[in-house]
Amino acid sequence: MPSDTTSPAGTPREEPAAEELSPALPPERASSSGPGAAPGADPGGGGYRAVFAVREFRPVFAAHLLSLLGVVVSELALTVLVYDLTGSPLLSALTLALGFLPYAVGGTLFAGVADRYPARRVLVTCDLICAGCVALMVLPGTPVAGLLALRCLVAAVAPVFTGTRTAALTDILGEGELYVLGRSLLRLVSQSALFAGFGAGGLLLTAMSPRGAITVTVATFLGSAAILRLGTRDRPARAGGGGGGALLAESLAGARAVLGDRRIGGLLLLFWVPAFFVVVPEALAAPYVDAIGAGPAALGVLMCSTAAGHIGAELYVGTVLGPRARSRIVLPAAALGLLPLVLYAFRPGMVLAVTALVFAGAGAAYVIGLDQWFVQAVPEHLRGRAMTVLTAGLMTVQGLGMALAGVAAEFFPVHQVVAYSGVAGTACTLLVVAEVRRTRVRYRSARRG
Repeated sequence: MPSDTTSPAGTPREEPAAEELSPALPPERASSSGPGAAPGADPGGGGYRAVFAVREFRPVFAAHLLSLLGVVVSELALTVLVYDLTGSPLLSALTLALGFLPYAVGGTLFAGVADRYPARRVLVTCDLICAGCVALMVLPGTPVAGLLALRCLVAAVAPVFTGTRTAALTDILGEGELYVLGRSLLRLVSQSALFAGFGAGGLLLTAMSPRGAITVTVATFLGSAAILRLGTRDRPARAGGGGGGALLAESLAGARAVLGDRRIGGLLLLFWVPAFFVVVPEALAAPYVDAIGAGPAALGVLMCSTAAGHIGAELYVGTVLGPRARSRIVLPAAALGLLPLVLYAFRPGMVLAVTALVFAGAGAAYVIGLDQWFVQAVPEHLRGRAMTVLTAGLMTVQGLGMALAGVAAEFFPVHQVVAYSGVAGTACTLLVVAEVRRTRVRYRSARRG
């Protein structure tokens, strides 16, 4: 299934004390273990190894890795298939865009599923639906319109799956240190899949037809479903089961409750706003390489640079820094993360452009601490819907960012579009940081009351 993706960002120089930034919680909520943590796991040490020591996390991780590689391979193969059938670059590009845009629909209309039904049932059902959709894509008689419609359906199911899984991690790992590192591991796999998945997809397409490569994804979805069904516990629904009431109304009500809370809304924006701007250089990598006269290999390097910076920063923060230090860097790292893109104003060559993108990717260091703030701010009964809204919004803003970057590049030089995205993104992120600071005081007072 789709991934936990997050992107870098930018925030103010002033750095408050860690205890001021961390939401005030009762001692039992602030602990690293929490109700779902595995007995015997040491949340106070061991880093990522402590997460893998939790037996139930291992199948979740394996299912994520398996299905994510399949998704990346199928996206590449489907793009090639649509182009082979139509000869249209527009429809080929639209195939990729459809991986982003339906997230908003699925995350809004179906968010209630994440809390209304048991998590394991939701996850397995989502995998089976996606396996069925991909199986229909493989059929020779499926028209291009059908391929695109099936692509939309898979993308609409994705935020429900990801939101449900993210909420279920609090049952498996607790709400503290293990949860934060577990989320980080899934994000690292998602970023790494860009390298492994596209490489594997390219190799598969040299050995078989696009439809044959897509067939591989059917097996990955079925494998993920089997692993989750056999390797995770069957827990009751968060909202009391699939009782009465319209699912659509319940989903919309949950989204309103999440977005209507100023504290949660501010944290959501801190995830979304930097992600909207950081995808601009990726979206414009091909025209920029052409503009500076670099070779085809340069395109692949630019496309991977942000992900490389993200992976390196997140590994460092998750391995070296403790919870208090991660909390301290959230706002400063978010504020500064997009500033490296301003280097594009000088129309840099490959070395400086790659450097700027790696540092922009490293801005993602703030996300681990932000994960902790978010899970602490969301009430338990809304957690599935909140995680679904978070995922849907994140993917949607990245798709919009790519689309608007393309529009802007029709009227302005590519290097200017990227540089201005760094400036505008930093300014917008600073406004979000100010809101997060304001809501922090009210949140702490409410928790104490």
